[in-house]
Amino acid sequence: MRLTVERMSYGPGAVAHAEDGRVAFVSGACPGDVVEAAVDKDGKRCLEAHVVEVLEAGPDRVRPRCPYAGICGGCPWAQLDYAAQLAAKRANVVDALVRIGKLGVERTERLVRPCRDPGDPWGYRNKIELAAAEQRGKTVIGLHAARGEGVVKVDECLLFDPSHKKLLKHAAGALGYLANSHGLALDRVGLRGSRRTREAEIAVWTSTGPFPRAQAVRMLEQGKKVTSIVRPMLKGDKDSMRARKVTRVERLDGIGAWDERVLEEEMRVSAPSFFQVNTKGADALVSLVLEALEPGPEDVAMDLYSGAGTFTLPLGRRCAWVDAVESYGPAVRDLRKNLERANLTNVDAVGGDAGREFPDDADPDIVVVDPPRAGLAEHVVDLLSETPARAIAYVSCDPATLARDIARFEERGAFQADWVQPVDLFPQTYHVESVTLLRRR
Repeated sequence: MRLTVERMSYGPGAVAHAEDGRVAFVSGACPGDVVEAAVDKDGKRCLEAHVVEVLEAGPDRVRPRCPYAGICGGCPWAQLDYAAQLAAKRANVVDALVRIGKLGVERTERLVRPCRDPGDPWGYRNKIELAAAEQRGKTVIGLHAARGEGVVKVDECLLFDPSHKKLLKHAAGALGYLANSHGLALDRVGLRGSRRTREAEIAVWTSTGPFPRAQAVRMLEQGKKVTSIVRPMLKGDKDSMRARKVTRVERLDGIGAWDERVLEEEMRVSAPSFFQVNTKGADALVSLVLEALEPGPEDVAMDLYSGAGTFTLPLGRRCAWVDAVESYGPAVRDLRKNLERANLTNVDAVGGDAGREFPDDADPDIVVVDPPRAGLAEHVVDLLSETPARAIAYVSCDPATLARDIARFEERGAFQADWVQPVDLFPQTYHVESVTLLRRR
């Protein structure tokens, strides 16, 4: 069908309308494009399509720098000018706050700052994950294809840190050979590389069971400066990512972890632990949290969903005390080790759910929350609203749940949104991070 594209969506595609009035989400399109599109999913209220031919190019269309754009699913906005990407991401945050948060157009436009660019719209990722799939009787290791159509074998990823660009081809080739010659069953492969510490890690994710350790180490070490090779072992239903659990992480070679530096703090992160994939973006998030909270030497801070310590460590340097809560076991262990390495003794690192392990005996002056995409549980909003904290810095990776949670805070009457700063941690994609200052009324 022929479509005229209107705007970018919060998703890989852009928004158009079919002749019958249904919304069409079109991958590979830009605002202002007139395209010939093929339908991938035909629903009653909306449809999904992809560009077959650009009949008229919109003003913000550029030639994608990546040759795999539209084939691999890693950079679905690569055809959109970067300034337009930043504008579209701010617009998506504004839309969520107006539509879901009910904050009103005028107020929201005042609240939301221009989307911040931390730098490096390409080559910014410190981590990429490779998928393994059976194709024509052989195991192929590569990046997920666009529209979920298998795996694309690539020699490099232009989103990955260029100082480690050869790691992808090397790891995919070595592990592909082992999979096809030694029957190695792979779940996925994680690659981490730091420009700041020069460390590189290969994480070979597999199920529990036999594993050709000696051959894997020998092949992965050949001619490459890999500082860590690990094997996270999984059990559970292979068809359900949520059901898959890490039983242990086996150190095959090297230090068994990966070091990165965020501002003045050096952190060690194990393969299962979450860490922001954009290091310069992580710098920006920490700076914004400190700007929002203005921590002082007599303050008591609370860090919920603390991970391995991205915000805990700088708060520990500046505050009298920090209560940190994290539910994921490997991240809790990383946090405690990072606190020990930093010689910070004024932090209580608690393992458990933020709601169940909420430090109810503490009276925080400042709070930072960095929840998963699902946002805050409603009872956590209640607990935070009852604290005497003067400010909350809410770090969000999803505009919809952020908008919902801001509305919940304001309904309870204790905190009000003061500003929202979108930060582009994921250039060439639709994802956007943001930091919101919630100030006590």
